[in-house]
Amino acid sequence: MNGTHETDDLETRKRKALFRSWHRGMRECDLILGSFADARLAALTEAELEQYEDLLKAPDAELFKWVTGEHQVPERYDTTLFRSIRGFRHSVE
Repeated sequence: MNGTHETDDLETRKRKALFRSWHRGMRECDLILGSFADARLAALTEAELEQYEDLLKAPDAELFKWVTGEHQVPERYDTTLFRSIRGFRHSVE
């Protein structure tokens, strides 16, 4: 694959992730992830995007509890990216 196709693929994945961020099912998670995605998704590296896509697979109820600190974040999701999302949430409240 040449660089152009890789870039196109990355951009397509980012567009899909942005849509999924705003269409979670639980409005609170829509606001948390959608706002983060609007502000920061374009700048994510491919590795960070992979982490973000993995996080998007987590159930809303659990994700919300992790972000609010009600439950401990599982090791799989306890990444610099997740901490950035949690920090972003606090910065826009």
